[in-house]
Amino acid sequence: MTFEPSARTAWHTHPLGQTLIVTAGCGLVQSWGGPAKQIRPGDVIWFPPGEKHWHGAMPGVAMTHIAIVEGLEGKGADWMEKLSDEHYQAAAKSSEGLGSAMAISEQAQRNHDALFPNHISTLGATDPELIEVFDNWAFGEVLEDDVLGARTRLMVQLAAIIATQAVNEYRVMVGGALNVGVRPVEVKEIVYQAVPYLGMAKVFDFLHATNDVLEARGVKLPLERQSTTNPETRFEKGLEVQRRILGERIDEMHAASPEDELHIQRYLSANCFGDFYTRTGLDLKTRELLTLSMLAALGGCEPQLSSHVAANLAAGNDRRVLVGTLTQLLPFIGYPRTLNAIRIINDGTSA
Repeated sequence: MTFEPSARTAWHTHPLGQTLIVTAGCGLVQSWGGPAKQIRPGDVIWFPPGEKHWHGAMPGVAMTHIAIVEGLEGKGADWMEKLSDEHYQAAAKSSEGLGSAMAISEQAQRNHDALFPNHISTLGATDPELIEVFDNWAFGEVLEDDVLGARTRLMVQLAAIIATQAVNEYRVMVGGALNVGVRPVEVKEIVYQAVPYLGMAKVFDFLHATNDVLEARGVKLPLERQSTTNPETRFEKGLEVQRRILGERIDEMHAASPEDELHIQRYLSANCFGDFYTRTGLDLKTRELLTLSMLAALGGCEPQLSSHVAANLAAGNDRRVLVGTLTQLLPFIGYPRTLNAIRIINDGTSA
């Protein structure tokens, strides 16, 4: 059952009692003659048989709960008088913890539910204050500044989460990405794109996590091949992509490289760009944005991040998109790495 803000039941009883499991928002419950209490995601409330009570949403905040009721001789509830506005307002003001409670805003809850419908947060039960602050910020305030749109936002967040090695968060966010229209092939390509930048050791668990989520949703694996190169063409095609987004500096890097390091430059052209950037499933513009997201989240690779700021601009991602990307990564990678990346963007986009 979902209650819009301020919506509530009438007074009622249940012949065999009732159990409520709160899944979203913030609400109120009150038994006859007792105090009103706030209820939040993860709370489980039991009303004994015959206990007169009401329940509903807080003012300004929607609330969703699961209600479990058994019937006795075909009757599950006895409905009584309506709850007056005066009684409801007094209950809301007197409810425990109201002075310090924030509650998750209706907009933040709506944005969260679009990604994770019917999701019950375990942290909502154990750490409700933190979840309220985080969800109101990450799914409310931060999304007010979203310039990417849901699909691109989720893709760059997945790339950054892989870089931070948060595999449990990744599993949840992959589900959210699929829910807003990110295609299975795009999810797989995000993980593949991470291999040359993070290394297989860090990507290995994310491949398995991706496969688990896709198979649970009925996606047949392996997916259709996306490679466009072969052993004979991978170097030249990779070098072509490098030159397209990084310009003359690629030839300068090859020319300036010591003899015993030239093989690394060949690897970059043939492997990083030839094997991965030339794949279908994602366009070059998106791949560059994913790379920037991974490097920003990884930290400690500012020279490479600087190069890929320039590459993003060449691929068609302007400053607005780059700053917008970091804005949406901030809740998942933190302020220090976000601010470091913004400094690199500022240096790369200054007049």
